[in-house]
Amino acid sequence: MEIIGLVAVAAGLIIGLGAMGACIGIGVMGSKYLESAARQPELMGELQTKMFLLVGLIDASFIIGTGIALWFTTANPFLAQLANLPK
Repeated sequence: MEIIGLVAVAAGLIIGLGAMGACIGIGVMGSKYLESAARQPELMGELQTKMFLLVGLIDASFIIGTGIALWFTTANPFLAQLANLPK
């Protein structure tokens, strides 16, 4: 049962740290976009396109991490080790 508890902690860390990293990354990128758009307003459209593309990629990596964490919690590949332990 210790393995199940550790998998739950690991899944929480994967989801929590992934969300925190994505939020910090998007926040920093958004602030840099606003700074660059204020300095060169003629490039705002091109910068906005690149920013939204990168926001999508950052969110996709977080969602993939969440999917892997949920996969570990539902279809745990480490449970086979419990069956092989001597009793």
